[in-house]
Amino acid sequence: QMKLVESGGDSVQAGGSLRLSCAASRYSFSGFCMAWFRQVLGKERERVAVITAVGSRSYADSVRGRFTISQDSAETTLYLQMNSLKPEDSAMYYCAADWSRCNAVPAYWGQGTQVTVSS
Repeated sequence: QMKLVESGGDSVQAGGSLRLSCAASRYSFSGFCMAWFRQVLGKERERVAVITAVGSRSYADSVRGRFTISQDSAETTLYLQMNSLKPEDSAMYYCAADWSRCNAVPAYWGQGTQVTVSS
């Protein structure tokens, strides 16, 4: 059972930056598809960034060029660097993991970390 713990959420002004972290307990991310999702209450969950088990990265159109997904060399911590933040980036951000494949609904989720961007 993989346990994921996010951190780094905060309140910032528009144009600012944040880096979210997701730590794995007991396992490394090796062989897993890792992703960051976000959700605003009452709206659909959105996958904002993904890094596949072979290291390919992709981003939602809404964040491409501003957000960067990465992981440390030990593959135990996943990051989401968020630059040029906009009020519409405000959401609960979740780290998620799936073994090997990137499914639409990953098997493992963290508890979330709140990001609030003020104008």
